[in-house]
Amino acid sequence: MTSAIRAARPAILGLAVALGACLPAAAAAQNPSTVSAVPVPPEQIDAAVAQVDGIAADVMGETGIPGMAIAIVHGDRVVYATGFGVRRVGSPEPVDADTVFQLASVSKPVGATVISRLVGQRKLRWTDPIRRHLPWFALANRFASRNVTLADMYAHRSGLPDHAGDLLEDLGFRRRQVLRRLRFMPLAPFRANYAYTNFGLTAAGEAAARSQRKSWARLSRDLLYRPLGMSSTSSLFSDFERRPNRAHGHVRVGDRWLARFVRRPDAQSPAGGVSSSVNDMAKWLRLMLADGAFDGRRIVAPAALAEMLTPVNPLARVPAPNARPSLTALGIDTSVDPTGRVKFEHSGAFALGAGTTASWIPDLSLGIVTLTNAAPVGAAETVNSTFLELATQGRSQIDWLAGYGPIFEAMLANPSRLAGRERPARPRPARPRRAYVGTYARNPYYGSLRVVARGRRLVMVLGPRKRRQRFPLRLWNGDTFSIDPRGESAAGISAVRFHGGTRRAARAVTVEFLDGEGLGTFARRR
Repeated sequence: MTSAIRAARPAILGLAVALGACLPAAAAAQNPSTVSAVPVPPEQIDAAVAQVDGIAADVMGETGIPGMAIAIVHGDRVVYATGFGVRRVGSPEPVDADTVFQLASVSKPVGATVISRLVGQRKLRWTDPIRRHLPWFALANRFASRNVTLADMYAHRSGLPDHAGDLLEDLGFRRRQVLRRLRFMPLAPFRANYAYTNFGLTAAGEAAARSQRKSWARLSRDLLYRPLGMSSTSSLFSDFERRPNRAHGHVRVGDRWLARFVRRPDAQSPAGGVSSSVNDMAKWLRLMLADGAFDGRRIVAPAALAEMLTPVNPLARVPAPNARPSLTALGIDTSVDPTGRVKFEHSGAFALGAGTTASWIPDLSLGIVTLTNAAPVGAAETVNSTFLELATQGRSQIDWLAGYGPIFEAMLANPSRLAGRERPARPRPARPRRAYVGTYARNPYYGSLRVVARGRRLVMVLGPRKRRQRFPLRLWNGDTFSIDPRGESAAGISAVRFHGGTRRAARAVTVEFLDGEGLGTFARRR
């Protein structure tokens, strides 16, 4: 390739894409970028649908998860919708197609559809800076603060580190408190990297809601849930909690699944706070597959939906030259499947008890959503991937669960230096208890930390004033203690290390599970 041709190649490709978008309908059908060399006869999709019961049974048998619901849309019709298992272990109530699950991060593409409707109505633009609607919002860099847009946040390219703000939510901080503290997070170069951030995206959702003088939950209800007749869907946890037919979240303890925790995601509702049934989610899939139309009515303008679905940046480095890349659009991920067709997909996961996935292939007018009431083990992804493999290729060749399982195990693994270790049989003695008791402040992100004596024990106190959380400290070795963090981001035992000062008073304390970005050190105030 000559230097002149190489230099012109981006313009040539851009012109080709532009011409394809402008072609008349008849010619556009022949646009090379939309053609797959692998035909899919309708009966092949029908055969795949007929195998879903077996797929679900196999996945539930291998994982032991308590409940699952699946819906499939093909050609603007719901061709499959059913539930499996139970809503809660130990109770007989079955899961059905109307059982309401927490969607976790499948909330992101649903919320992006809400914003797309505003964009189509010309009430908002994806390129609006967050500060146009939230004047108080700021990041650590002045340029990024002024220029970060709704699209930047939905594409996870603001420069915020991975899962920024999540630990504040676990400690009890509310939405606005978390968003205000993002300014203290260190930033990567603006628009140069992908890092998944629930609260960055939440800032964009909040900005969209404020532009319409509504709450996010009300905006979502008015613009999407009511027009589609999604009567079991809400962006408020209190609505989910009141549903009589709802799935309880489960975590795995040894070889058992237990309904041990309740996940209240209101603080990050645009990113993870939607609850819905597969019957309702099938309506949303119909909307996506019909280019923004539903039952003959235009809900979202096609151009606005196309903007949401246009890839922005890669999710990760391509692992090998022959590997197909995965890209992120606005609140949704996109890739090319083995048959050469564009596929959109997003998974949701609550470590406290939800695993969900929605996938669709526009070329086939085919989509599937799978919701489970168990911490993520790859079950929902295995159902969707197996079904789409059968639908597009006529056979399943991959053990998807064997591939997804280790990914989720690694995601939920405890990174603590104490994980998997035994406490020393003869630990070094700690300082006298009074050396640790006191208030440790000077931490603008997490606020102050207190260590108090409760009888013969030390307790670490963290969080906002009216929602303090208390963590008993257990001596590990010398100045190092162990705690058990709580919440969605908790992965198990973590270290708390006191350092500096004298035998009578430690100068500072570093909390390991808060220190991923170097913000976990608190200096003694008194």
